[in-house]
Amino acid sequence: MITSTRNPKVRLVRDLLGRSKERREAGAFVVEGVRLLEEGMRAAWPMRFVLIDGTLSERGKSMVEEMRSHGVDLEEISRSVMESISETETPQGILAVLDDFQIPIPAPLDFVLIPDQIREPGNLGTLLRSAAATGVQAVLIPPDTTDAFAPKVLRAGMGAHFRLPIRAMGWEKIEELTKDLQVLIAEKHGNSCWEMDLRQPLALVIGSEAEGAGLSARKIADGRIGIPITGSVESLNAGVAGSVLMFETIRQRSQQ
Repeated sequence: MITSTRNPKVRLVRDLLGRSKERREAGAFVVEGVRLLEEGMRAAWPMRFVLIDGTLSERGKSMVEEMRSHGVDLEEISRSVMESISETETPQGILAVLDDFQIPIPAPLDFVLIPDQIREPGNLGTLLRSAAATGVQAVLIPPDTTDAFAPKVLRAGMGAHFRLPIRAMGWEKIEELTKDLQVLIAEKHGNSCWEMDLRQPLALVIGSEAEGAGLSARKIADGRIGIPITGSVESLNAGVAGSVLMFETIRQRSQQ
């Protein structure tokens, strides 16, 4: 049993949880909790190692037995060590270091999400979850957006990371990948999404609620799209707005 916070695996977990630079350099990220690890197992995602403690639920223990049968590197740690590295108030007794395995981007592209300057992890996680639910083919993460594999984004995504190609890249590469798509920026005063034709190949750019999309996004955009608001609120947060637009896209396409 690991009882020291200076153990190499424990130190790696702490580094990966804390800094996006460490995640990029190690080519790995941390997933915590039974539900998310079940999603990873279902997707046959490559796992470097799994740490468990004595408080693991029966559901978690069943999953661990399955992992063991697949040769996953499993180690038990003390509860105090688990609590010292966990990102949650009440750890579920299991976390894992996973490889930054990249799901291939399909071709040709027909439906892409670009979350631009989204810095709130919960909003980005919500966008990824909705993207997975609406059949988005790829999520392209520009330089000024928060790391998609940060702990809070992973929790908010609820397993979307295991179903979607998610790529961090510069705007030149984004422009190259979207050159055959209509690029629409979500804005408060954009053309009504109820009246626009979203059935053609499309890239949706969702900017932050406070700042909107950046200049680089605007340079490649073909137009603006908005959500009519009839109530007294001024705007929707990025997670909600992007979700509405993605679901409107599949609603229109389902009627073709």
